[in-house]
Amino acid sequence: MFAAFSTALSALDANGVAVDVVGNNLANMNTTGYKESAAYFQNLVSESMNGGSTQVGFGVSSPLTVTEFTQGAISASSGPLDAAIQGSGFFIVNDNGATEYTRAGSFQVDLNGNLLTPSGQQVQGWMATNGVVNTGGPIGNITVPVGSLQAPQATQNMTLSANFDASAAPGATSDWSAPITVYDSLGNPQVLTLNFQETSANNWTYTATVPGADVSAGTPGTPYDLPGGSGTLQFNSSGQLISPAAGSPITFNISGLNDGAADMTVNWNPYNSSGTATLTQYDQSSATSATSQDGAAASQLTSVTMGNGGQLLATYSDGQQQVVGQLALANVQNPQTLVNVGNNNYQVSAETSAPAIGAPGTGGRGTIVGGALEASNVDMATELTDLIVLQSAYQANSKVVTTVDDMAQAATELITS
Repeated sequence: MFAAFSTALSALDANGVAVDVVGNNLANMNTTGYKESAAYFQNLVSESMNGGSTQVGFGVSSPLTVTEFTQGAISASSGPLDAAIQGSGFFIVNDNGATEYTRAGSFQVDLNGNLLTPSGQQVQGWMATNGVVNTGGPIGNITVPVGSLQAPQATQNMTLSANFDASAAPGATSDWSAPITVYDSLGNPQVLTLNFQETSANNWTYTATVPGADVSAGTPGTPYDLPGGSGTLQFNSSGQLISPAAGSPITFNISGLNDGAADMTVNWNPYNSSGTATLTQYDQSSATSATSQDGAAASQLTSVTMGNGGQLLATYSDGQQQVVGQLALANVQNPQTLVNVGNNNYQVSAETSAPAIGAPGTGGRGTIVGGALEASNVDMATELTDLIVLQSAYQANSKVVTTVDDMAQAATELITS
């Protein structure tokens, strides 16, 4: 009989712990990236009686708590650097030299541009070099540019998509031009103009000029013909460009710029990357449909945002975007063995498999959704139901204690009477 007393007490203790677990889940219902804990009960060893034909248990042990790493709901957020993981994996953070893992992606930047968690840990990943990220290298702290000025980029390549009027008469009446703005090494715009004239059926000449006031060898008010900047274009009877042939870009050299910029070498490729000509000769007016070039003026950083895939994108005042960093993810095969150390972070334990670190979307790792956060996976209805069940179990075992006490008193009275 008296074993029932200790058995009931063990149940009271176990149910109390389980209520604590449920309470903690409900307390963190709105915690970003929080993963609920579940209490698992285990019975204690039983006592064999009557030669082993009867077994009576000694109660329940303190429950085990297991973290349930199921997916939480992902919703858009207002934080420009927020990130959410869709699928498996953890963000990696550095806490004063200790590596920790988290599902909470509410990140921010300090005065030095370090990407941090709200509690100050440094987010890990790879930095970009000229917009290119090497995810095969070691991870490190991510530092984003803060208030920086992007250096200008001199134009090296340009393209022109245009049609040449097949019905134009050879001579001056067929003249037309296509101005293209390029940028020198100081970021100043320079207008390079391609002038065209039909010399005979299916044959056109081109001459490249810049304003005479822009180069030391020119005359203000008069277009300056670039040395070597002339040639011919030939079309076939179907209006397709046949000369120059694909893979033969045309090079223009602009030297002696009056603004002090370095001499420029600009390549004009009349074919796209698939080898299709961007110039045609049809019975339509001669006109430009599109131009492009790879130069840029100096520009001021306006914002840094988190893009899908975990890329940090810097946007500049000229509208250009550049990748400046990439978040890394760690995949853990047995995440239930991770130890919760607070601040939404986990550390590996002796039983945790080695985390596999790599880029999002590779090696079984999930993807990253930029501008979003993952909510906790706590279901309030389930937790409240569990709370009612645990409360009933607690009350039932309390009744066992009082019943055993009543029986003990009755037995005592029998002895003393």
